[in-house]
Amino acid sequence: MTSRSQILSGVDEAGRGCLAGPVVAAAVILPRENHLSGLTDSKRLTPSQREDLEHRIKAAASSWAIGISWPREIERINILQASLQAMLRAVDHLRYSPELVLVDGIHRLPGSIPSKCVKQGDRHVPAISAASILAKTFRDRLMVKLDKKYAGYGFGRHKGYATGEHLEGLHRLGPCLMHRQSFRPVREACSQETRQWLPGIYGEDEPEK
Repeated sequence: MTSRSQILSGVDEAGRGCLAGPVVAAAVILPRENHLSGLTDSKRLTPSQREDLEHRIKAAASSWAIGISWPREIERINILQASLQAMLRAVDHLRYSPELVLVDGIHRLPGSIPSKCVKQGDRHVPAISAASILAKTFRDRLMVKLDKKYAGYGFGRHKGYATGEHLEGLHRLGPCLMHRQSFRPVREACSQETRQWLPGIYGEDEPEK
């Protein structure tokens, strides 16, 4: 049971299953009586629906914040712990300290912040749905920007997921700084004996084509 006066925050992440880019989390505190329609898991929405909801969430929220864990941290502490750290960072940057954090999934937040897991919370709990949407839209825009810096992989299209285009680019170019080298497809690309060029890692110029 939660008190009606209790400050609740929803948190969720985006990018956990990607081969490249950070994992991004969002934390959202919505008013008790919120009138946002259309909230659900961000993956069930079109890009235009997410963008429309993003603006409405930010306008309606009592507070919202973003937390990020970059590839080197993901490699060091594993993707689950990195996702939880990104969530903690988002919660820490909220304007108000929540008395309870509702977390999508089955893993509670580490540390002293009271948290409660909600299975499929991104579909059924408005604050978690809102966090899912903010995390997804922020990360998608970030991957578009990273696509300009690390060209050739198609980050702007697949957002770092293991699509055929991404795997082809990974094996053709080798991994860049945004790749998570603890993930098997990236490790396999690193270990190819014929690989001579690893652009973005050792600083060599790319070979002439």
